[in-house]
Amino acid sequence: MRQVIYLLLVFTLPLAHAETLTGRVVRVTDGDTIVVLDASKEQHKIRLTGIDAPERGQDYGTKSKEHLSELVAGKSVVIDYNKYDRYQRILGKVIFNGEDVNLEQVEAGMAWHYKKYQGEQSASDRVKYSDAELEARRHKLGLWHDPNPVPPWEYRQAKRKHMNDLESFAGKSTVRGSQ
Repeated sequence: MRQVIYLLLVFTLPLAHAETLTGRVVRVTDGDTIVVLDASKEQHKIRLTGIDAPERGQDYGTKSKEHLSELVAGKSVVIDYNKYDRYQRILGKVIFNGEDVNLEQVEAGMAWHYKKYQGEQSASDRVKYSDAELEARRHKLGLWHDPNPVPPWEYRQAKRKHMNDLESFAGKSTVRGSQ
């Protein structure tokens, strides 16, 4: 019985306390972030859940942003969400004309299925997103045209390390220079 309750919690928890926001997309920041203006003229920054798109300056970063723009820029969308991230962005699934835009980014090869956070997705979304990434890879769509694309989380980590190395070097050279 405990296993049944556990499984019910695991598969329904991502849907608990779900909220909905409707508004017009007024800006596409990158391939996985948009800004939506609601009916009361309040702007909301939305981070598309379940996906991670290439960063600006990274291969396919611009193409991913352009693809997302083609899908939603200036259009009225519905956001299903239940959480905010540490930057106070709404973490949500973007729906346009009944279609899952987050999934469309993965299907087009413009984003990875972000498996690090797949536990926050419904069981059916986990399967859809994972399958979509496999199909995009198989057909070499978008970023999968590159034989070894760098995932954005690795790109960000390398960039942080590089910045830390520069700060460390600058700190040492300043100390050395002041002696």
